[in-house]
Amino acid sequence: MLGAKPELKVSVFSDYICPFCYIGSRRLLRLDADFDLKVSWCGLEIHPETPAAGMPIAELGYPAEQWSQMMAVLEEMATAEGIDFSSHDFTTNSRKALLLSEAAKHAGREHFYALHERLFSAFFTERQNLGDEPVLRALARESGVGDEIIESAWRDPGHETRLKLNLQWAVALGVNSTPSYVIGTDVLVGAVPLEDLRAAAEKAFQDG
Repeated sequence: MLGAKPELKVSVFSDYICPFCYIGSRRLLRLDADFDLKVSWCGLEIHPETPAAGMPIAELGYPAEQWSQMMAVLEEMATAEGIDFSSHDFTTNSRKALLLSEAAKHAGREHFYALHERLFSAFFTERQNLGDEPVLRALARESGVGDEIIESAWRDPGHETRLKLNLQWAVALGVNSTPSYVIGTDVLVGAVPLEDLRAAAEKAFQDG
């Protein structure tokens, strides 16, 4: 079709409790203006040891100076992307949220992306607990995901299998942090600038 955007396939290792993944998602999706984006969101737990009830983020053990620097960078990035982060002092287990995201892929692109954005905003702006199943059910329903799909999130073993396969692939690629993007033969790690994502996309087309 004349004027059709070129298709761009991207795989992203991401977690809904990773603030830089929220930034990275916003940046990647801006490429949709120039490309027909086909994104495979690969859920990857960054803190599987965290209880679903949540805990103070200080208990993750980041040195105070390192954490302060990370938050300063995050605040700058969030402002540039129009994201309103609340005080980031609480974290939770993300496994149920990732399983819900896997299930929501069967609800269609519109509902999946509505939930995708809603999970990020609920955690980072509204300080809702993504380890809490009733919270996740409510967020999914707000996003138009049907109850049958919601129920399958934590009952269908296929979703657990997908998370395991994501981890295996990440290990094979040497990926140990989120977000990480696979574009063509390139692996980009971190909430890289939009220009870097665009350059990798253009290189992927040049490489054929």
